[in-house]
Amino acid sequence: MKNRILCVDDDANILAGLQRNLRKRFALDTAVGGEQALLHLETHGPYAVVVADMQMPGMNGIQFLTEVERRAPETVRVMLTGNADQRTAMAAVNEGHVFRFLTKPCSLDALTSTLEAALGQYRLVTAERELLERTLNGTIKVLCDILSILDPAAFGLGQTLRDCMRDYARHVKIAQSWDLELAAMVSLVGYVTIPAPILHRFRAGLALKPEEKTMLARVPLVGSELLVNIPRLEEVARIVLYQNKNFDGTGMPHDSCAGKDIPAGARVLRVLTDLLALEAGGISRPRAFAELRTRRGAYDPDILEAVSSCYHVSDPAVGAPLDSEHEVTLAGLCVGHLLVANIETIEGVMLVSAGTVVTPVILEKLRNFATVIGIQEPFRVETDSPRAGRTGTAATPAEAAR
Repeated sequence: MKNRILCVDDDANILAGLQRNLRKRFALDTAVGGEQALLHLETHGPYAVVVADMQMPGMNGIQFLTEVERRAPETVRVMLTGNADQRTAMAAVNEGHVFRFLTKPCSLDALTSTLEAALGQYRLVTAERELLERTLNGTIKVLCDILSILDPAAFGLGQTLRDCMRDYARHVKIAQSWDLELAAMVSLVGYVTIPAPILHRFRAGLALKPEEKTMLARVPLVGSELLVNIPRLEEVARIVLYQNKNFDGTGMPHDSCAGKDIPAGARVLRVLTDLLALEAGGISRPRAFAELRTRRGAYDPDILEAVSSCYHVSDPAVGAPLDSEHEVTLAGLCVGHLLVANIETIEGVMLVSAGTVVTPVILEKLRNFATVIGIQEPFRVETDSPRAGRTGTAATPAEAAR
């Protein structure tokens, strides 16, 4: 049930009275003392409002509400106390960040109006958050859909990098990794500004002119500038900006940032991107890690070893063919299929790269090309989750600039 209220007091009789007087108007739970209330918060939350008494043994109201704020920051906090001195009120506001401070005895009308105001505040906060999240998610989806159309190779590599980043975050037990995964997914969005002939030569490993190398080296900067204006993506933009920065401080961007000052997500992304590039060139994963370890100053050594541990480089099963691989025609291609090989037109132009997970936009694109130009069928796909290292992109902007 949404918009529930938790009342906390060390006196069970007071809680019974609150339940009796308020249950017809509010969805109310009660807890005797702070410890029991925190357990309720963990097992029955989230609560819209928490009302706590100040004087409770073991954990007073300020300590309890401070912990509530840490665990459930959107929950609106109200304090009831028989001690109405100014110091207690200030501590409640400054430490517990309470919404309202009520003194005992508190009339039922005053408590009811406070609870209604607190519920209104909770609905306001959550509505703003949900609106921002929907706007952010929609913006990200449009951005990724555009990238999948304009540069399928970059989009496919971005999907693989996202999955690698997710594996890493789970391995090192990062609870909230959405920003890391998103940064990996859109790390190559700057490629949309690179002319197609230059991209083709770059990915084919052909010689590039100095100005073309400079153009490719700026891909992270361009991507960062595209992302930084989207609310809540400032840190994602910073990860994208520093994705090719060497741990010793050399490389792009040319600033004083080095070592642990480089965003952690960028340091992880640097390892993952170069690992996939080596694997795409036909190098086995153990040999790829051996190569990365020879590049002194390029990577955070702690993160390099953490990624190595994450992917169990000594495991002979890594890289083995998957039994779930099979061929499908366009009619059998579904959203969620992982492409094992590139999809090309009948003239040999790549439309979607290996390692890409089929999205509704990609499926629509393939149907349109099949109708107008024609595409090569069947396609090799797998229905399991994408695996690290399955991408057709053979190099990175950092390598092009070296």
